[in-house]
Amino acid sequence: MQGQTDTRQTQPARGKRMANSFASKTFTALSELHPNMANLKIIGIVIGKTDVKGFPDRKNIGSERYTCSFTIRDSPTHFVNAASWGSEDYIRSLSDSFRVGDCVVIENPLIQRKELEREEKFSPETPSDYKLLLSENHSIVKLCSSYEVDTKLLSLIHLPVKESRDYYSLGDIVANEHGLDGRIINVLAAVKLIGEPKYFTTSDRRKGQRCEVKLYDETESSFAMICWDNESILLAQSWMPRETVIFASDVRISFDKFRNCMTATVISKTIITTNPDTPEANILLNFIRENKEANPLDDEIDSYLKESINLNTIVDVYTVEQLKGKALKNEGKADPFYGILYAHISALNIDGEPARVVRNRCSGCGYTINEASSPCTACNKDSLRLKPVLPSLDMLIDVSDHTGTLHSCSLAGGVAEETLGYSVNEFLAMTGEQRTALKWQFLLERSKIYLKIFLSPRARGGLRISVLSCKLADPIEASRSLSAQGHV
Repeated sequence: MQGQTDTRQTQPARGKRMANSFASKTFTALSELHPNMANLKIIGIVIGKTDVKGFPDRKNIGSERYTCSFTIRDSPTHFVNAASWGSEDYIRSLSDSFRVGDCVVIENPLIQRKELEREEKFSPETPSDYKLLLSENHSIVKLCSSYEVDTKLLSLIHLPVKESRDYYSLGDIVANEHGLDGRIINVLAAVKLIGEPKYFTTSDRRKGQRCEVKLYDETESSFAMICWDNESILLAQSWMPRETVIFASDVRISFDKFRNCMTATVISKTIITTNPDTPEANILLNFIRENKEANPLDDEIDSYLKESINLNTIVDVYTVEQLKGKALKNEGKADPFYGILYAHISALNIDGEPARVVRNRCSGCGYTINEASSPCTACNKDSLRLKPVLPSLDMLIDVSDHTGTLHSCSLAGGVAEETLGYSVNEFLAMTGEQRTALKWQFLLERSKIYLKIFLSPRARGGLRISVLSCKLADPIEASRSLSAQGHV
């Protein structure tokens, strides 16, 4: 990228001289910005950042222009939004050159008065009347080494952009429920679990991603926050479960009808402060530390693997043939769909070696661990605080009815234990004969099966299917449901 420098190898002595020079008048403070200024140099810490986006170029039909934006701060009370438009190579190079938490120097930005009503609908709210525009031909962004920067500037990353008491507790959100649906609010919470990022391709062939983070506080044991952009996912992957507190300003709260609960979503307006330096955050940090040992994670893996979806909201009954047809109609869509099958399990290989259906998973994040004695590389960044690795039932089953078969459906965690009627430890203690007898109890009977279906090119048949519940069906209920569809 034009003008990009990385001075992380700077010697400490030179770093001290640089820090002194940064304290001089060579930089313009954000509080002094004015549209008539030119040839500016601004230094600050990046407190928020959005993904690179492409838009059709109206001047050149058939081509795209690209943009990225970020928020920079140079004092407790002053921060502004910066945006750049240009070619894909330039914008991606610019975006890749720094992350949230980095200090940067911006040279020759254009200062423009912001349009409050239009811009703050999609961008973080800032106290400044202005925004910075970066030109591919004239502006330069340089990455600064921490050696070069005054520690006061670095400490700004731990200051929320909103008043420290201006937030909802998770319990308040749950209690208000529909009253907060669609609202944009601030949240202070601790990080409980960080899900594995999921990647997909949209119907217009754009790449997408999704990551779910479980939050908690003194008032609520588990609350979902969804990240849809790569920048917030990268930030989330740096957090330590049960050791990190976040202040999330301007997240969207909505009611998830499938889970029958409230969730938070990170949007383009959101700025997340990790381990905020506020009295309220310190109180919450002390709470999670005091309760860490009192609440062992033995059952954490089950709550992670077993999705908290209200089964009562799933009412559509399908045959296997109908499910496959619906999947074809949904081609290109990223969201899953749900349904009920009255069918029997046609493949349930549980009477072989137990190791084939029992996996070791990290209790902190749910990742599969090859060796039970090995730490999880995804979340055990601190070797002195290793997360326990626990066994979990994890198998693939086939489900069949009179119209066809769904192959390789995932039956795992707490759902698998409820289906089989045995905990993972009880299952491991069974003999081969007992497991064979258990298998035939399901192969001969029709079950009522709740499914979650994702389109996945890498999965067998193009579908990734998870079993949410599987219990022996009531014969009368099954007959009525299938008769209503014209099938018996």
